[in-house]
Amino acid sequence: MTASKPISANPPNHSNHSTSNCFTFCPIWVSVLLSCLSWAVPLAIARPTHAAERIYVTYNILERSISVASLEAYAKQGIIDDDLAAYARYANPSVLKELRTALLSKSDLKLVTVAQFLYSPQGEAALKRLGQIIQPESRQPGYKAIRSALILSAADPDGLTLLNFLKKFPARGIRIDVERSLQVVQEAEQLINQTRKATQTIIDLAQTEASLVSPLAPNLADLRQRGPFSFQKQSITLTDPNRQTVSIAPTQPASAAAIVQGRTYPVDIYLPEPSRAKLPSPIPVVLISHGLGSDRSSFAYLAEHLASYGFAVLVPEHPGSDRRQMEALLQGIASEVAEPTEFANRPLDITYLLNYFERQASTNVAYQNLNLKQVGVIGQSFGGYTALALAGAPISFEQLQKDCPGVENTFNISLLLQCRAQELAQATQPRTDFRDPRVQAVIAMNPIDSAVMGQTNLGLITVPTMIVTGSADTVAPSLFEQVRPFTWLSSSDKYLVQMDPGTHFSVIGGSDVPGGGGALEIPPEVVGPNPAIAQRYVNALALAFFQTHIANQPTYRSYLNAAYAQSISDPTLRLVLVRTLTPDQLTADQRSPNSPL
Repeated sequence: MTASKPISANPPNHSNHSTSNCFTFCPIWVSVLLSCLSWAVPLAIARPTHAAERIYVTYNILERSISVASLEAYAKQGIIDDDLAAYARYANPSVLKELRTALLSKSDLKLVTVAQFLYSPQGEAALKRLGQIIQPESRQPGYKAIRSALILSAADPDGLTLLNFLKKFPARGIRIDVERSLQVVQEAEQLINQTRKATQTIIDLAQTEASLVSPLAPNLADLRQRGPFSFQKQSITLTDPNRQTVSIAPTQPASAAAIVQGRTYPVDIYLPEPSRAKLPSPIPVVLISHGLGSDRSSFAYLAEHLASYGFAVLVPEHPGSDRRQMEALLQGIASEVAEPTEFANRPLDITYLLNYFERQASTNVAYQNLNLKQVGVIGQSFGGYTALALAGAPISFEQLQKDCPGVENTFNISLLLQCRAQELAQATQPRTDFRDPRVQAVIAMNPIDSAVMGQTNLGLITVPTMIVTGSADTVAPSLFEQVRPFTWLSSSDKYLVQMDPGTHFSVIGGSDVPGGGGALEIPPEVVGPNPAIAQRYVNALALAFFQTHIANQPTYRSYLNAAYAQSISDPTLRLVLVRTLTPDQLTADQRSPNSPL
């Protein structure tokens, strides 16, 4: 009989060694087992004929194993049997406590959500990378087995937990390739270190730039506060008959999706109204493009803020890459997070909208005073791509061909979306250039651009451009998608704004924020610290940028510098702004921006 002994569910911490320190002091197979088991993650829904009985940890010619039953006894009862004791004696109590927590932590993801994502092209790419590390005992690529285990675990009454994942794995043994996992860890640490260095470089440059700016006027207005104008919100629906749309029928499976003629989408219009302050003439116009899985409400806070300063703000919703598309994917109605054609349709939505307003201005008195010849565009994530495309950066099939073959080996998650643009090349005469000469200034927040546009094409942008980045963005990593691309811009008026530690979701408002009640509500841990502060930063800097470069109000230029950013920066979410940054000032290597590190 196997000897066993109970341990405390919350053992005292007799050591200050962290999990990472265990790599130094424990045998390699022990440390990797205890750490790798705590991060096995997302990834044939037929019920497996076998369930995993043992986990094999291999490193070169060395192999050790532990039974899944031992881990289950420890997780549920706090018992360390002889099988686990061989590992536990090398680990400090805090590591064991973390392992027990990791084994039982339950994800709230629903079965349909898990299944639909894992069968999407983006989900399969993520699975294949994880399948290099976690494999069946046969040593075959493990992505299909991982997907099956995740789906079956999500369907289990006990929910999606690491322990359930191990129990549902459709093979008698699970192999964890330590050598490959250590390589991945090393690559991740290298990216983290490079990002940290780049972040500090920008902070140092901002301090230097701030010292060269004249002292701020003591009575400088607070641009984070609402302006003097009230506004009226209207909504319209446009249909472009010359484009096609993938129809999403609420009762049909993804395989039944049909292509229909005509692209229909709603638009919110925010028009400032006369008050004690005189409206500008003509009224400057700004368009806002939301990100993937968002909608018109995501930046209502910004639209209202700009309208209160006399801007007319147009906010279209992009069908095919909006909240409804994401919900359709998770419900099994759609098969993509976004159709590849969205790389063309999104900028064309903006162009068609401007054309519509130009036609309306000839007959509708409400639109006759709008300046439609010199407009600004601001977008976030996929909307950031949209803004840059309208500013003059074409799609680069050449760069996509270079970066996409290694998509399964990169930490740049945004490539999973960017590389879908390659399908546009299959058209007889693919369109790549979506420059609209009416767009005279753009702000791209957390944009995706490194592969779909590349250095050469981003260098074609000559209009004033602001790029906003979050140093903790794990979806469109700051170094890959914003910091390096900023150095490629050739515009004489360019600005890099960094929020530290901002995330990919810090600037999103509306129903996407925690507690907002949206169907795709983002957990607070993912949003990051103080999104309200981030949104106030956006309000202030977008206002100053568009007043300067669209509304022709040069006095606002005094806000577009490092000193002003420093003056409104909150220590919990540090704000810095720089005007210049060169590739030589970044300490990262000079390989392709999306190559494995």
